Amino acid sequence: MAEWAVLAVLIAVCLSSPGSATSPHIVFIAADDLGWNDIGFHGNEAIKTPNIDQLAHEGVILNRSYVQPVCSPTRSAFMGGRFPFHTGLQHGVIKPERGFGLNLSITTTAQHMKALGYSTHAIGKWHLGFCNRAYTPTQRGFDTFFGYY
Repeated sequence: MAEWAVLAVLIAVCLSSPGSATSPHIVFIAADDLGWNDIGFHGNEAIKTPNIDQLAHEGVILNRSYVQPVCSPTRSAFMGGRFPFHTGLQHGVIKPERGFGLNLSITTTAQHMKALGYSTHAIGKWHLGFCNRAYTPTQRGFDTFFGYY
């Protein structure tokens, strides 16, 4: 049996717009080491994921996206809206001793959502830099963050 683990939900974001009843709630889920067939709505009957299945069936499924083999490049692409080689984070994970992160000149997805009036919350693993406060999630557009850097 293939082992898999959901190491992080980078963005389990339940966003709500205070000014408009018509703005949708948006939940982005990024999971490390989650295989295509590791969720029920892709047809796996052995692994039960009823809550994720319901979210998928009632929402929009983005299934033509590609990820990198490690987390920081994938997260930089998702949060920065650019391929990892354009964010400078294409080579691997940002480790604690590293003095850099997702370039501060890059506007994150969360910052764009804030500009549209959404509240933003992140749960899980950040891995986009934490060498100083400016690189951390609550300085990059998230109202709250629960997890580790």
